[in-house]
Amino acid sequence: MAESNVVRLQDVTKVIGGRTIIDRVSFEVRPGEVFGFLGPNGSGKTTTIRMIVGLMGVTSGDIRIGEYSVRTEFAKAIVHVGAIVENPEMYKFLTGYDNLLHYARMNPSITKERIREVVELVGLQGRIHDKVKKYSLGMRQRLGVAQAIMHRPKLLVLDEPTNGLDPAGIRELRDYLRRLAQDEGTAVLVSSHLLSEMELMCDRVAILQKGKIIDVRSIRGESAMSAVADEVQFEVDHPDAALGILEGQGKGRVEDGLLTLASDRAGIAAINRKLVEAGINVYGIRAKTKSLEDQFLEMTGSETIG
Repeated sequence: MAESNVVRLQDVTKVIGGRTIIDRVSFEVRPGEVFGFLGPNGSGKTTTIRMIVGLMGVTSGDIRIGEYSVRTEFAKAIVHVGAIVENPEMYKFLTGYDNLLHYARMNPSITKERIREVVELVGLQGRIHDKVKKYSLGMRQRLGVAQAIMHRPKLLVLDEPTNGLDPAGIRELRDYLRRLAQDEGTAVLVSSHLLSEMELMCDRVAILQKGKIIDVRSIRGESAMSAVADEVQFEVDHPDAALGILEGQGKGRVEDGLLTLASDRAGIAAINRKLVEAGINVYGIRAKTKSLEDQFLEMTGSETIG
C-alpha cells in the first residue's frame, strides 16, 4: 500500500435522480492521522462515507484505498477498511468477548492474541466477559471499534460515533481513537456534529457544504496555529500603560484586561523586550485563535451542522 496516504478521493461525484449530491470532492487521509469530516445538515457527509465503504456507488471520479480503486477493485480495497456506519450491531445475549470471537472466526488471520490486544486498546478488559446487554452505549461503541480494527485495517471509518454518548463516553472514545492512530498507525476518518470534540480529536478537518469541499485545514501543529492566529495577547500588570509604550507598533487595544495586537513571530519577541525594558511585567503571551466553531460559521454562514 502507498505510504503517502491511506485513502484518496479524486473528483468524486454522486448524482441521484439528475441531482448532483456530491460534486467533485477530493481529499486524502494519511497513516496515523485522525481526519474529521464536517458539514451542515444535508451537505453530503454520510453519502461520501457510504461511497468510501462501498455501500453506495460512485457516479464519477475515484476512491482509492492504498493502491486499490473502490470502483474497480472493491474486494482488494475494502479488506483494508474497518467501519461503523450508524450504530454498531452486536449480539446482546453474548458477552463482548464472544461477539469478537464470533467475528474473528470469519477471518482466519485474527488470533486470540489480537482479540486481547484490541480489548486492551479500547479499555474493555474489566467488562469484556459481561453480556453486551449490560453494556452502556459508550461501551458498545468501544466494542464496535474493537470489532472494526481486529483485522488491522489501514483505515477506520466512523460516521457520527459520538451520537448518544455522555461527556465521559465521548472523551473515552476520543482518547481511544487518538491512541489507535498513534499506536497502530491507523488512519481514522470520522464525521461528527460536535465541533468542540472534533477540535480535540482531529489532526485535520475537511468542511463540506452543498456537496463540495470548501476547505481542508489543520487543527494541530504550527500550520494550524499560523492559519488561525491573527493576533497576540499579552498578559501584563499595566495594560493601558503598555499600550502607550507600544504606540506606533501597530494597531493595538486593551481587551478583557489583556493587551491585544497583531504581530508576527519575530515581532512578539521585540514587543516583549520593549515592555520589560520599560518596567512592565509580562506574565503571559498567547496567540488569540479562532475556535473551530468560529471558523466553521465564517465559512458556512449560519447553517446548522449535523
